[in-house]
Amino acid sequence: MARLDQIPEPMWSHIASLECPTFETQPWIEGPPLSRRRVAIVSTAGLHRRGDRPFTFMSGEYRVIPGNIAANDLVMSHISTNFDRTGFQHDWNVVFPLDRLRELAAQGVIGSAADFHYSFMGATEPSQMEPTARDLARLLKKDQVNAVLLVPV
Repeated sequence: MARLDQIPEPMWSHIASLECPTFETQPWIEGPPLSRRRVAIVSTAGLHRRGDRPFTFMSGEYRVIPGNIAANDLVMSHISTNFDRTGFQHDWNVVFPLDRLRELAAQGVIGSAADFHYSFMGATEPSQMEPTARDLARLLKKDQVNAVLLVPV
């Protein structure tokens, strides 16, 4: 991931001037103990299964990633030229910590890992993603997910 002080102009000025969105509500609730939680990963690394269509610029959509996917079946199509992919190339857990989640489930730290996980392509206006995020919330509920590991990249 690029550090702000390493991004060339005019991208640096653009990013530095972006407003942080505010939200009228705070829909956070307390859930069951961690040992009883079913956890899904939601990443913004532009990840998808090999063979799925790549993400496009400012895409607010997501891709479904099965919980039994192998590392070599996961592709990153994040399109920013400022995006450093080396961490992902060395260890997918940097942007999609599925191995760590599986370990936590095996150790009983969490109840279980979800059957499906999800990835958006970052660099999308959050307000444009709201309808899609609501659709994703329905899928998470259907999979009985009660905790999400958000991995912003």
